[in-house]
Amino acid sequence: MKSDVRRAYDEAAKAYADRLFDELANKPFDRAMLDRIIAKVGDSGTVCDMGCGPGQIARYLKDHGAEVNGIDLSSGKLEQARRLNRDINFIRGDMRALDGVADSTFAGIVAAYAIVNIPCDQLPSVFREFKRILRPGGNLLLSFHIGEETLHVTDLFGVAVKLDFFFHLPITVKDLLAAAEFAVDEVIERKPYPDVEAQTRRAYMFARRLA
Repeated sequence: MKSDVRRAYDEAAKAYADRLFDELANKPFDRAMLDRIIAKVGDSGTVCDMGCGPGQIARYLKDHGAEVNGIDLSSGKLEQARRLNRDINFIRGDMRALDGVADSTFAGIVAAYAIVNIPCDQLPSVFREFKRILRPGGNLLLSFHIGEETLHVTDLFGVAVKLDFFFHLPITVKDLLAAAEFAVDEVIERKPYPDVEAQTRRAYMFARRLA
């Protein structure tokens, strides 16, 4: 499955970047959520843009005062991220097993729709890795599509792919984060922006790694 996801995003990387790099300009709620995580982390350390894609989240974080690194599974997406953000460090990694990242590296993680291609039964390993690479007390902002369905996608911004997109229930994600020793401080839901994005309901969770 991992190789299929990586291959699909490698092939669609340029189209993905062209379509999404400027998306935050039309998403004031998302910008407000990012402003909140920036304020929570403050000057305590580096924020990881997990599943960074072409680096639009990392760009926003950097431009608004955060120290930031990006991680993504796809070499193609990382190529676009480095092209578009020459002053930010990006590395390749699988969020289920971040072997190249040391314990307690980051003061914060932003995982903006990073788990869309992760089935529910693999989320525990993801959240354990999030805990491992976060400092005690470190902050997490996690967003995802709300639901229980799996969406099979064969076209991504005009590129033929084979991808599964997994929706998750907030109560399930909250419980899995708690099992990974996170304190979930807040769960926020929003409706989709008309004519801007896929018409799915979204969840945003603010959580902290327990000491």
